[in-house]
Amino acid sequence: MANADLVVGAVLVPGGRAPVLVTEDMVANMRPRAVIVDCAIDQGGCVETARETTHTDPVYEVHGVVHYCVGNVPGAVPVTSTKALTNATLPYLVALAVEGPQRAAALDPALAAGFNTMGGRVVNPAVAGALGYPAAPLHELWS
Repeated sequence: MANADLVVGAVLVPGGRAPVLVTEDMVANMRPRAVIVDCAIDQGGCVETARETTHTDPVYEVHGVVHYCVGNVPGAVPVTSTKALTNATLPYLVALAVEGPQRAAALDPALAAGFNTMGGRVVNPAVAGALGYPAAPLHELWS
């Protein structure tokens, strides 16, 4: 990182906080005017020196390194991001409508992994951990 001109942090823990992978010491050792883009800022950021910014005031410097940490970047292109989200999620919605949640989840492990709650219980382990609840295995709620 010390020789990087640009560092992009893009870590996602579904339902949980992003781990800090870039420490302040690492940032301090970067070249002046290098740039960090923390795309994980919506989940707390993966750069220790990151703090959420806005499109109105998108950048700041720490140790001479420019930080861009705008939350909800897709909000800058709402029509395009809505079309992309719709294209990605519509097949899951159709499966849920046609098959019902239990059968749809049984047929598609990716869909099952997207369940956060079911029957009043938290089934996603990351969400459960973030909220301080025990995670209920999804398949046990249908047994």
